[in-house]
Amino acid sequence: MARSKKATVYNIIFIIAIALILIPQTRHPIQVFINKGIVLLIKPSTIDDDERQAVSSYNWKLMDSSGVAYDFSASKGKVILINFWATWCPPCVAEMPSLEALYQNYKDHKDVEFLFVSNEDQSVIKKFMSKKAYSFPVYQSLTKYPSEFDVTSIPRTFLIDKNGNIVIDKTGPADWNNDAVINTIEDLLKAF
Repeated sequence: MARSKKATVYNIIFIIAIALILIPQTRHPIQVFINKGIVLLIKPSTIDDDERQAVSSYNWKLMDSSGVAYDFSASKGKVILINFWATWCPPCVAEMPSLEALYQNYKDHKDVEFLFVSNEDQSVIKKFMSKKAYSFPVYQSLTKYPSEFDVTSIPRTFLIDKNGNIVIDKTGPADWNNDAVINTIEDLLKAF
C-alpha cells in the first residue's frame, strides 16, 4: 500500500512538471532555470593554436540600439567578444548574467570590444535590457557577418584575438565570467 501511495505521488509530480512545461506562460521560465544550471557547469574552452581560424573579412556593418551605424573593421586589432542571441532563447537568457558581468569587467578597456548581436525588433530588445538592467551594447546586422561565424543556432559566442584569430567558438550556454575566460582575455591583451 505504501508503495502505491509513493508511486501516485511521483506520478502527480511528473504530470505537474509536464503540464508546467507545456503551458506557454511557464515554459520559458522553466527552460531558463534549467539552462542556468547548465551555465554553472559549462566553461568555454579555447581552441588549440594550430586549429584556430582567422576572420577573413572585417567587412560587416551593424547598427546599435540607438540607430548608430557600426563598422566591424573598427574592432580590428582589439580583443573581440561577439555573442549572437535573442530574448526568446532560454539558453541565451540563462548566460546573460555572466556576459553582463564580463562586460562590466572590460567595458572601459580600449582594447576590448563587445558585440551582442540580435535580429529582434529594437523595442523588444530595449524592453528586455531595461527589465534585466543589462548595459552591454546590442547590435543588429545590416550586412552579412563574416563566413567564419556561420551562426546556425544561438547562443553562439566568439572570442577573437588582436590578430583576428578565433580563440573561443562556443555554441550553447556557458559561464563567461570565470577565471579561465578572464585569464584568456588578459593573455590576449598582453600579446602583440
